[in-house]
Amino acid sequence: MAEPAQSPPVAASVPAASTISRGRMVLLFAVMLTTAAGNTAMQSVMPSIGTELGVADVWISLAYTWSALLWVICAPLWARRSDHRGRKAMMAVGLLGFIFSFGICGSILLAGLDGLFSATATLLMFAAARSLYGGFGSAAPPAVQAYVASRTPRAQRTKMLAIITSSFGLGTVVGPALAPMMIFPLAGLAGPFFIFALIGVVVLVALRLQLPNDNPSYAARGSVAGAPFSASASNSFRQEDDSPDRPDGTPDPTPPCQRLSWRDARLRPWLVAGVAGGHAQAALLGIAGFFILDRLGLRATPTAGAGPVGLVLMCGAIATLLAQWGLIPNLNLGPRVSVLSGMTVALCGTIGLAFSHDLHTIALAFAFTSLGFGLFRPGFNAGSSLAVTKAEQGQVGGIVTSINGTAYILAPALGVWFYDHYEWVAFGMIAALCCVVLVWGSRTLHSDAAFQAMPAEDD
Repeated sequence: MAEPAQSPPVAASVPAASTISRGRMVLLFAVMLTTAAGNTAMQSVMPSIGTELGVADVWISLAYTWSALLWVICAPLWARRSDHRGRKAMMAVGLLGFIFSFGICGSILLAGLDGLFSATATLLMFAAARSLYGGFGSAAPPAVQAYVASRTPRAQRTKMLAIITSSFGLGTVVGPALAPMMIFPLAGLAGPFFIFALIGVVVLVALRLQLPNDNPSYAARGSVAGAPFSASASNSFRQEDDSPDRPDGTPDPTPPCQRLSWRDARLRPWLVAGVAGGHAQAALLGIAGFFILDRLGLRATPTAGAGPVGLVLMCGAIATLLAQWGLIPNLNLGPRVSVLSGMTVALCGTIGLAFSHDLHTIALAFAFTSLGFGLFRPGFNAGSSLAVTKAEQGQVGGIVTSINGTAYILAPALGVWFYDHYEWVAFGMIAALCCVVLVWGSRTLHSDAAFQAMPAEDD
């Protein structure tokens, strides 16, 4: 890795005045798309792999927990490091973490499925190899966003960042769709791991050859993105941009502000809703694959279960994108309406899913539930942002990202544990969390009209 570049003083740096070329945007898009698609493809096959190994479902979820915890811890460190080592270098670190993690995980799972390791040893080694992605793969998302932010004029920055953001959502559709086609005789259920590792190698080579080395002469940090476990699992980016935009090249002064507390009265209603709703979504995603295998009677033939699981997850991802890319902007939904309507839809979908017994009704109910969570998540993000001042946007972005990410540390494993022991308790817990958001939100969340009436300086 190259030595850290010496950064000139901020006042002497000159911001980029032209947009990134189409070819480089495609490459940056591919970095994000590959990691998101690979992770959701993994989710499609892991329930079947766990069943074939004879491992309790909860241990499969706990293997994800370790990686998610490392992501939450390490992503902020990589985000800060990109300002000193360069964004291209951090993208390469993230891709290497993805490649090695998927390659080693695939090899371990293949050996375990062939009987070379015990089920317990296979899962422990899988969790250790998976930690490579949580620890090092988390370097890529903030580096990609910072690269775009530092090379795009302010007028075009939102559009360019939206394009990069969409790669996460698209990846959650592509991954489950491709996963069943990547199961081939020699590798079996581990096939998607090897193929996505190879795709990662191709993207890494293209990155090294086609993307110029960067000299981060001023801070344009990327926000910490959540690990792409679903289309709405914190797949948005927030720009923390200190880049100079004044004619003389000096940075725009940011009004000083005190450290924003999680207990701040302005934020508390939104954060409580975010915690409850986020854990409901994470728990549902944790049990989805195992639920599909059970309801379709595929536990005895787990290889045949990868296709239906992938189909249902793909339907959920499409419904989430429909909410985020279609309903919210076209209906002009405000934060409070998005949160409450989303939780209502998610609650109805969860109840419908609990009583589904065939692939058609399972896919329909899961898509309906995902549509609800797809409405809820942007509403929570936007409401938290609008509740505080402009000077506090960076701080509230970190708080929101932490809540979105930490929901995936324990909730999936807890959901699976309850599902394995008392199925009705698992669905009841998810429905109860949705009800908490509805009752709490209807009483405490700021109305959308109140946000519109706020003075401009607090926007």
